[in-house]
Amino acid sequence: MSFPLGRAAAGIVALAAALGVRPAVATEGGGSVYPFGAENYLTGALPPPGLYALFYGEAYFARRFVGNDGQDATPPGFRLNANAFVSRLVWVTPQRVLGGDFLLSLIVPMVNLHVEASGRGQTRTGLGDITLSPGIGWHFSPNLHVIGAFDFFAPTGGYNRNDLANIGRNYWAFGPVYAASWADPRGLNADVKLGYLFNQTNHATGYASGNELYADYSLGWAATPRWVLGVGGYMTVQTTDDRDDGQTVAGNRHRAFAIGPSLKYASRQGWFVTAKWQREMAVRNGAEGHAFWIRAVFPL
Repeated sequence: MSFPLGRAAAGIVALAAALGVRPAVATEGGGSVYPFGAENYLTGALPPPGLYALFYGEAYFARRFVGNDGQDATPPGFRLNANAFVSRLVWVTPQRVLGGDFLLSLIVPMVNLHVEASGRGQTRTGLGDITLSPGIGWHFSPNLHVIGAFDFFAPTGGYNRNDLANIGRNYWAFGPVYAASWADPRGLNADVKLGYLFNQTNHATGYASGNELYADYSLGWAATPRWVLGVGGYMTVQTTDDRDDGQTVAGNRHRAFAIGPSLKYASRQGWFVTAKWQREMAVRNGAEGHAFWIRAVFPL
């Protein structure tokens, strides 16, 4: 499961506008409804039935844009800064489905975005694209946990095709999600979240971004039963070409990889916090930058 920030999306659509071209540079600007790298330790571990509040924070910045062949395609004065505060409510119901616990999730992001390129600049703050997700969680052992879900991304964020900075993507997207966690309080902690996005058409531009495969990951070791230290990040690959007014746009598929240090602290009271810094690399057709993530989980 996830929440949509669209930070790179908004910024690179803005970059295309600053260069005087249509906002169509791999997944309509090299961005996505999914905020790559958002998840960390215990992403596949569903808690017992009840209500849970999750809060995410992100600070992202990029000063470079990479083209299709890995070349530097950065325009003069390019700056992309995005900050997000995201609230998420998860209801783990008492209902059992296929041997697991049925859940519902609602994610509401608030985003501040600033973009500069080629002598222009703009800042926008407001509601981003909301995510709704039903899912099922299984516990196969005290250490191994799995979640299967289906994400629906709604175009609730602000969008204007003439703006330099857009918080929303202005199209629907949906797709399956699979997350697995191995959590050992005295040893290995490993997590992966796999997702596939079916992106729909932005009717303001006639542009349909290609579908995307992505994975958030973390790998660490429990230094103590409360502290886990390790690394984390993400990878993403665009699997189909974009379409512009029904015509295939070849040679513009987005891909990226990110890695950096990560940690988790678990309290005696049941809440826990994860944090990580990640650097993007091996980027094609998108922004290349750095991100800091923090996530806090509280039982209600």
